[in-house]
Amino acid sequence: MTDIPPIITVINVIKQFGRFAALRGVTAEFESGKLYAILGDNGAGKTTLLRALAGLARPTRGEIAILGKSPKAACRDLGYMAHPSLLYDEMSGIENLRYFARLYEIAGDGRSRQVIRAVGLDPDLTRPVGQYSQGMRQRMSLARAVLHDPKILLLDEPFSNVDVHSAREMVGLLKAMRDAGKTIFVVTHQASLLEGVADEFVWMQAGQIIDRTKGLSRMGVQ
Repeated sequence: MTDIPPIITVINVIKQFGRFAALRGVTAEFESGKLYAILGDNGAGKTTLLRALAGLARPTRGEIAILGKSPKAACRDLGYMAHPSLLYDEMSGIENLRYFARLYEIAGDGRSRQVIRAVGLDPDLTRPVGQYSQGMRQRMSLARAVLHDPKILLLDEPFSNVDVHSAREMVGLLKAMRDAGKTIFVVTHQASLLEGVADEFVWMQAGQIIDRTKGLSRMGVQ
């Protein structure tokens, strides 16, 4: 047992879109410095839960506390990577991050160049992001999410349409970030990539968390 309070607490969260309930009474606690893989079929509520944690989908009912604050109040502590890249295709990588750096009041290009290198890209590449491969776009999207050095990363399908080699390199980056103290949530349909890396697999079905496991075999995933 530990006396350290959870970094995130979710209490009976319901999220309705009209008559459809995307989340149905989700209650959970998550510890700091761990990598959580959020798994489930399409429509299970994975992305809605991630968006609720990010403060982008306000619960219809229930409460979410992040570091003892609401998601909106904790926004500086959160880094969110949506399924779409949210990058400006006509800009280069450094130009994209320069724009987002201004939003976070980060002066100069030093931090932007640092995170671009950290994800395995060249900050001096002048090619527009629209000409990047999918793997490069996902890396740049991750760089954007970590630009302001958030405590918590919320990643929606970061390995989508990425080749196996690039996906494994991204997993290595996430592992290093977790080992450095970040708390990371990864929504993915490619669970096997995180076997041996994720601290916990969180299984969702029909808007509810149905199980939490240390590995994949218990739920029949190989």
